[in-house]
Amino acid sequence: MIKSLAVPKTLNLKLAALALATIGLAGCGGTLSGAGPYKGTIESKNEAYNLVDINASTIAPFMTGAPRPALANITKPQSAEVRLAAGDTLNVLIADTAPEGSAVFAPLATGGTQLKSRIDAQGMLSLPYVGRQFVAGMTLNQVENMIRRQLKGITTDVQTHVELVGDLSGSVLVAGAVKTPGRFSTLQGPLTLLDAVNQAGGPVMEPHLVNVTVRTGSEVLQFNYEDVLAGNNMVLRPNSEVVLDRARQRFVAMGAVTEPGLKDLPSQNTSLLDALGSVGGLREANANPEGVFVFRMGNGKNVKPTVLRLNMRDPAAIFYARQIAVKPDDTIYVTNAAVYEWQKVISPIVQTMLLGRATGAYK
Repeated sequence: MIKSLAVPKTLNLKLAALALATIGLAGCGGTLSGAGPYKGTIESKNEAYNLVDINASTIAPFMTGAPRPALANITKPQSAEVRLAAGDTLNVLIADTAPEGSAVFAPLATGGTQLKSRIDAQGMLSLPYVGRQFVAGMTLNQVENMIRRQLKGITTDVQTHVELVGDLSGSVLVAGAVKTPGRFSTLQGPLTLLDAVNQAGGPVMEPHLVNVTVRTGSEVLQFNYEDVLAGNNMVLRPNSEVVLDRARQRFVAMGAVTEPGLKDLPSQNTSLLDALGSVGGLREANANPEGVFVFRMGNGKNVKPTVLRLNMRDPAAIFYARQIAVKPDDTIYVTNAAVYEWQKVISPIVQTMLLGRATGAYK
């Protein structure tokens, strides 16, 4: 049988002093672990921001907007006039009406003479009897007229037809956040913005997380891809560039939530309830439902930041959370419950006393 040993009085005094020191350290905010300020600190030190307690009378300015209705109109592709450029490949048909045997080119009845030529880096096209001619910037009709002029006197009543079979001037480049970026031809017909993105395999992210930039050579247009899907489609000019990139639609979740971190907004019109759901909700073990805050920067130079406070203990707060809009760059912060903070103070004291008792008992 192990005999119980009394703890010396001096050891008890040391333990008491150590416990008081631990309490003193615990009272200093910087010594306790945590993701941010305490609920009381946010509520009291509000000189630098506007603190708004969300209720039925204050929620209106912070509500999500109504979704924009989809457009009923359909974008009809219309052929744009193609201007030739270096690298284009042409099929040229030249037919001669002179008697067979004396004609320079094959007669139209036999299919004429078919020639295939690429426009070189200087924008020049080379054809027999026509020579080397500058055609960059010309239309197909203009090239046909030029060929007829150059053959005048060489053959009689020449017939010509020029067809674009390999185009850089009429193609559209799609790059960025698509599955199969590349250059897509308009030889089969004009491309709309949706056509071009679909030919590139579609975006690699959710539509509301994708920005679309269209460069035409004379202007730059920007869209959110979700708006394009809603009907804001357009016909692309030949030689346009379409770039898809990630839209900055993110928020930060901190404190007593299940999955804190930098997160994508779940939708274009994200509510606070949606955002909390996307991070797993409040962490039940230590969250303070009365201390749910949304930190938002001001819009102008003289506009103070705003902090929204929501008491999730109030059943009506669930409906408020469904209506509050979360914007890009917002920070959602959930404070710890008071009992959890108290446990962080008590636990070191209890551990210290147990350690001290064990040390005194077995010395």
